[in-house]
Amino acid sequence: MAQSRLPSPLDPSPFSYVVGIDIGSQHCSRCVLRPDKRVVHKASLFANTAAGFQLLQNQLAGLGVPASQILIGMEATSRYGDALFHFLQQQGYQLCLLHPAQTHQFAQRRGLRAKTDKLDAVTIAHVLLSGEARVGYVPDELISSYRELVRLHTQLTDEIARYKNQIHALLQVLFPEFSQVFADPCRPTALAVLQCYPSAAALSRVSVEELTALLQRLAPRNYGRQTAQTLLELTGASVSPGLAPRARSTSMRILCDQLTHTRVNLAQVEAELEQLQEQDSGSAGYRSLETRRWRCCEPNWAMWLVSSASTRRWPRLAWIWRSEPAANGKGRPSEPLVAVGCCGGSCIWPPCVLST
Repeated sequence: MAQSRLPSPLDPSPFSYVVGIDIGSQHCSRCVLRPDKRVVHKASLFANTAAGFQLLQNQLAGLGVPASQILIGMEATSRYGDALFHFLQQQGYQLCLLHPAQTHQFAQRRGLRAKTDKLDAVTIAHVLLSGEARVGYVPDELISSYRELVRLHTQLTDEIARYKNQIHALLQVLFPEFSQVFADPCRPTALAVLQCYPSAAALSRVSVEELTALLQRLAPRNYGRQTAQTLLELTGASVSPGLAPRARSTSMRILCDQLTHTRVNLAQVEAELEQLQEQDSGSAGYRSLETRRWRCCEPNWAMWLVSSASTRRWPRLAWIWRSEPAANGKGRPSEPLVAVGCCGGSCIWPPCVLST
């Protein structure tokens, strides 16, 4: 059952009871108050499982009022509270999603320094009763999908950067001269060579014919016998210290494998983002901007997709453009370099800094 949009700040007076719930990964804490702040049920724990949800439902049903007369406040806790939120929503309760900063600031202003699950549930209930509660934005199916994919995109992009840095660092002790042949050791062909022969010592034991066959199988148009000979000559003059060769070679092989697989996963996420954008009618007007020559990096481009597809849902989304000065330092700036999207409403989506 979908609930109507609650006003913000929230007036608790129309409700018969107010419930504060603090979310945990395994257990949740809840307390029940009346609008005059009298305690109906002291703070107690229930499991963050189906059985715990039913226990909470039985207690709330025992209050003897319709579900629409019970206001329930919860903090936005990423995925931990999703199941409970949707369970209570289906029962018809009025739900208010609070930003954790709201409850933290509320407690600080009142000198509440102690922090436990039960006390947090009481604090949430008092935030609802204060008349200061700002109702958080609850994303729909489309925006939830965007968020999940962008989080994953950012995580995979960060992992790729970390793997690249580690591979570059390992090459300095395994085969520093490798970059003289492969300027970017993280390209697919170079990675395949490093997976087979992760050090100068390993390459020195290979014949020219074997290495040539590998290179021609990987990239026949770009590499061949001459590249193989150059690599083998460099192994003889390598300044590799040769310390811990077995352990470091194992690390190199694993890093190359992780980088390859993470790139495959990132491509899958980007394809799903593109498919999601095509299904989103609200992003049609923004897709035309892709024809412009934006200077952007992969994670920021994905974040731009989310923000651009969501402006119709966040009418107060403000764009601030910082432009690159003209080449001569005078006159009108050239194309925008950075766009900052920040929701001015009460949603819990963080500000997005978009390099373009």
